[in-house]
Amino acid sequence: MSKKQDKPNYVTVIQNRRARFEYEILDTLVAGIELLGSEVKSVRLGKASLSESYAMIHHGEVWLENMQITPYELNTLDKLEPKRSRKLLLHKEEIHRLQSKISEKGLTLIPLKAFFNDRGILKVELGIARGKQLHDKREAVKTRDAQRELQQLRKQY
Repeated sequence: MSKKQDKPNYVTVIQNRRARFEYEILDTLVAGIELLGSEVKSVRLGKASLSESYAMIHHGEVWLENMQITPYELNTLDKLEPKRSRKLLLHKEEIHRLQSKISEKGLTLIPLKAFFNDRGILKVELGIARGKQLHDKREAVKTRDAQRELQQLRKQY
């Protein structure tokens, strides 16, 4: 018998690794994403990228722009554009709350990761973010290097 581990019930498929370096994440929320055809199969195979993507609110709906999903090779029926706009599924109250937060100067919506939940549905974790200045990025690199050195010293003793 195997013990059930205390892990989250989702599998991260795609991560936006640059997001936490480029932006200061103030708040996060999870949204569903509307996909067409064989896009889910491509995402399950890991053929997707969030690297240059962002989210925007347009006419009371949240849209994910520039998310790259490479078309599934075995699909012969429909040819979908890899970087098309994809609708994010949120309740109206969540969209209004997001819009009020985003209206503040300098804030934007950045996708942090995409994952399949325990029911097998693709979800996107969005972060409300403020862009970092160059000196903030340098400070982040310094603290990361200092933490790495501390870990090395701890391993030695």
